[in-house]
Amino acid sequence: MWKSFFVALTRNPISLFGTAVVTASGILIVTLFALDLMGMQGGPYLGILAFLILPAVFILGLLLIPLGIAWQRRRDRRAAERGEAPPVFPVLDFNEPRTRSRAILFFALTAINAVILAAATYKGMETMESTEFCGKTCHSVMQPEETAHQRGAHASVACVDCHIGPGAGWFVKSKLSGSWQVVSVAFNLYPRPIPAPVHNLRPARETCEQCHWPTKFVGDRLKVIDAFNDDETNTPSKTVLLLRVGGRQGVTSHGIHWHVDPGVEIRYLSDPTRETIYQVEMRTKDGKVTKFSTEGAKPPAGAAWRTMDCVDCHNRPAHTYRLPEQEVDDAIVAGRIDRSLPFVRREGLRLMKADYPSHEAATRGIAEGLRAFYQKEYPQIAAQKAAAIDGAAEAIAAGYRANVFPSMKVGWGSYPNHIGHESSPGCFRCHDEEHKAPDGKTIPQDCATCHSLLAMGEEDPEILHSLEQ
Repeated sequence: MWKSFFVALTRNPISLFGTAVVTASGILIVTLFALDLMGMQGGPYLGILAFLILPAVFILGLLLIPLGIAWQRRRDRRAAERGEAPPVFPVLDFNEPRTRSRAILFFALTAINAVILAAATYKGMETMESTEFCGKTCHSVMQPEETAHQRGAHASVACVDCHIGPGAGWFVKSKLSGSWQVVSVAFNLYPRPIPAPVHNLRPARETCEQCHWPTKFVGDRLKVIDAFNDDETNTPSKTVLLLRVGGRQGVTSHGIHWHVDPGVEIRYLSDPTRETIYQVEMRTKDGKVTKFSTEGAKPPAGAAWRTMDCVDCHNRPAHTYRLPEQEVDDAIVAGRIDRSLPFVRREGLRLMKADYPSHEAATRGIAEGLRAFYQKEYPQIAAQKAAAIDGAAEAIAAGYRANVFPSMKVGWGSYPNHIGHESSPGCFRCHDEEHKAPDGKTIPQDCATCHSLLAMGEEDPEILHSLEQ
């Protein structure tokens, strides 16, 4: 019985292939499991490989072995019916030095190959979960998001940490939902611009709150906003805010993070983009539920209820796009644009907001446009400060290239940021005095709810001098 089993096993390619698959995948599973026990963190890809994909491959190899044996025995029966003698099982005599040395070489090479394959697989998974892989290797269509990510506060955080997070479940879900994306990219079927994946994001408590803890952001924070006027001297101005961040663990607080206080739950009914909010439901710690509705508003067919969390305000935490005014003002503050150039802010904004067919055309058009302005209006400055003008043009072009992507139809404001209410309605989606409760109470639009305005557009705010003392 055993002799016929091993004869059938070794004389057909199906069983031999299955045996090889079982051996290789088994060694890989043991190796990766050992690495995991030693504390080596490979992220979600390594876990899904070691504990989901490889076991499936291992089972497939096991199924191939009896399938090949059954196929071989069927061939042997047919050969016997024709009077043909089946091949004899080869005799392996390990007393012979030649057979023994070959067997040792075979097992040594197998072990080496298994180690190499394990290392290659590990590095392959490590590469697949890198930001470079997501942004360049396969997802070149995501150039706008990669560019915004590299300039953002989460540039050192890998894409998979937020878009997948820990565990195999969301890995499988993300890859299943990404199957159509692969087809879309291959056949150029994807929309332009790419819609924000608000419906596919993992809950913030399972990703953001692995590092950030809202109830620990306590108290007030001072914020100074630098800006410049469009006059000839690019006059500077400062706005000083005292942000009421709030967030007190175990008690009811005031300020922005009150929305996620313990015992407070905010739900809202919005359109699929979450830009228009029709109803808001507030449940406080005492169990009281209050519903605010916009009079006469009719939610569309795709409207859905959602429980508010971090990303409803921090909707662009890792892929922030800026407005042209922010780009020019920040470049002046950083010294990349020489503020002594007359009207440089006004002209920079004019050139930055113009339409260009590509980044290359924008870089060229901005440089030529800025030089032409100074040659016409300030020829002496054009001659004396040619290098400063070229540097300003490059800074303006860099701001354009970081926010506008003509090939993907991404322009200024394509991806609104809900923090605050400057670049989009943001807070005012709810805090608009239009959402009313049955008793007539509205969601307030009082500025003091979230911040105190200490100075507004002042060239030299007194409050900053007081704080320095």
